[in-house]
Amino acid sequence: MNEALDIETTANILKLLGDKTRLTMIKIMAVHECCVCEFVDLFEMSQPAISQHLRKLKDGGIVNEARRGQWVFYSLNPSSSHYTFIQTVIKDLPSQNFKLENITAQGKRICCD
Repeated sequence: MNEALDIETTANILKLLGDKTRLTMIKIMAVHECCVCEFVDLFEMSQPAISQHLRKLKDGGIVNEARRGQWVFYSLNPSSSHYTFIQTVIKDLPSQNFKLENITAQGKRICCD
């Protein structure tokens, strides 16, 4: 899916990724599937605020949503026509694995199983 993006589409993607929280979420989801509750712990934000960020990313086609019972997990959408562009944007960003390691150490990783 290596389509050329037009200026407006590119600008919209960059607006989505221009938010530090969403950009960090994307970097994490490029490697790990995460539940809303994990993002709440990672960013120390309210569940509604996290859900708003994820809704914007989902509406932009950038992330996938998978329901498992009452829980919703999110991951980067490799089927998106924007996937290659997003990978280019995030490839040089530092790993965010330490954030997941911190909540794992606190016993909060995958708290919704």
